Amino acid sequence: MFNSAFFQKYLLPGFVFQSLVIAGGYGTGRELVEFFLNFGPGGGLLAMWLVSTVIWSAVGAVTFELARLTKTYEYRSFSRVLLGPAWWLYEICYLIMMIIVLSVIAAAAGSIVEQIFSLPYLVGVAMMMAGVGFLVLKGTALVEKFLSFWSLVLYAVYLAFFVACFVSFGDDIVATLGAFEIKPGWFLGGIEYAAYNVGILPAVLFAIRHQTCRKEALTAGVLLGPIAIIPGFFFYVAMLGLYPQVLSETVPSILLLERVGSRALLLTFQIMLLGTLVETGTGLIHAFNERLSRSFEERGKHLPTGMRPVVAVALLALATRLAQAGLDELISTGYRAITYGFWAVYLLPVLTLGIWKIATRSGRE
Repeated sequence: MFNSAFFQKYLLPGFVFQSLVIAGGYGTGRELVEFFLNFGPGGGLLAMWLVSTVIWSAVGAVTFELARLTKTYEYRSFSRVLLGPAWWLYEICYLIMMIIVLSVIAAAAGSIVEQIFSLPYLVGVAMMMAGVGFLVLKGTALVEKFLSFWSLVLYAVYLAFFVACFVSFGDDIVATLGAFEIKPGWFLGGIEYAAYNVGILPAVLFAIRHQTCRKEALTAGVLLGPIAIIPGFFFYVAMLGLYPQVLSETVPSILLLERVGSRALLLTFQIMLLGTLVETGTGLIHAFNERLSRSFEERGKHLPTGMRPVVAVALLALATRLAQAGLDELISTGYRAITYGFWAVYLLPVLTLGIWKIATRSGRE
């Protein structure tokens, strides 16, 4: 399946993007509260589907086509095409976002292993470091397969999670949906969520080497939005059964799982979440390693294979130290701060300059 031409051309980029955004986008559920549910159940759904998903798909389509035309398959080369001499502005934003997300991942991994398996906090961090280090050592082919496989595992677990929540408090979910409360600010919330997540989309470019024509690039971009948001949608609807109580929860997933009362589902969900932390960290760091590899190639050298896991462990160690800031602060303050940077150096440029560069490029299809 993962080696089929259809999957690689049309679905793989969306699954890789979903792998990158899951840990920082809706892994704990807190992110869905911050950017969606705070604007009411109805406002959150409007922000999710009419704003965030549409932006993801539009930006994905333009990014993939521009990258395909210019054969830029890592974020530094792509940002050079898009921004010219100002390319380094994107890299600054990417590095800051990567460290913030890795910090969230480190905090979450340590907490999950500590709370669920009664092991020391640092064991969870070490397990994640080992998993990410192994995957980035093996290179792009294994990274693509792991991210795709675990995304399918995630879809299955989130669907089971949604069904279990609906069985437990489905009447409350239906009642909350029926009220469809909409609070002011949902449109901006959708834009902010889309912007801080979509800012790392150029990290997905290693997965579009399989595309050979405009139709494939644009279709993969359009599909990217729904592929990435559907698991978050399942989670969001499940949370509506405990609205408004869930608004004050640091980790809403734990509250929902406790209410469901299934030990098996709790363990399955936490194991799945640990895997998503590994896949998000792997995707972000692999993209950084691909950027380093390209820099070495430009100087006629090759990035030493052993350097890849060393970079991964060093970045995760730094992120672990920064995780002391706390999960809530990292999400509400750190994410929003970098969001506006991505607006300026990626989101707006790709939807203006990017479209113009595609339209005026010689050999236009």
